[in-house]
Amino acid sequence: MIQVSIPGRGKTLQLNYMALDMNGTLTIDGKLPAGVEERINQLKNKLKIYLLTADTFGSAAEVSNQLDIELFKVSGDSGTQDKVDFIRNLPSENTVAIGNGFNDWMMLEEAALSIVIIGTEGCSTKTLTRADIAVTSINDALDILINPLRLVATLRG
Repeated sequence: MIQVSIPGRGKTLQLNYMALDMNGTLTIDGKLPAGVEERINQLKNKLKIYLLTADTFGSAAEVSNQLDIELFKVSGDSGTQDKVDFIRNLPSENTVAIGNGFNDWMMLEEAALSIVIIGTEGCSTKTLTRADIAVTSINDALDILINPLRLVATLRG
């Protein structure tokens, strides 16, 4: 679990789960950037991690196996709803969601903490407006969770 109190907002985050979009978020063109595997391994001690994807590049099974995290495939047509339904089946109040695409906006809105990646594949502006935090790489997003005082610095009231 990751637990952090956010001063000035009367909010304590107790995170037990992480839902990760794949393409443009966790991967670039279906491939993991350097440093991601090590960061995921650190976070697996604190969070149950899920990979949610429509699998555009066909590499989701390989990525989930490499990271040893659970894979949940969503529909290419109704992925937005599939992702928010997945979050609602977890305790959403204990979930961090990370995404970048249009089909991530509802998932980010539902999660207790949401991080959007504005990376090489871009970011949906609708998704951006639903996020608590915006960063430019998956490693930056994961580092925020590894070092939760960064959440305090970014989100304090």
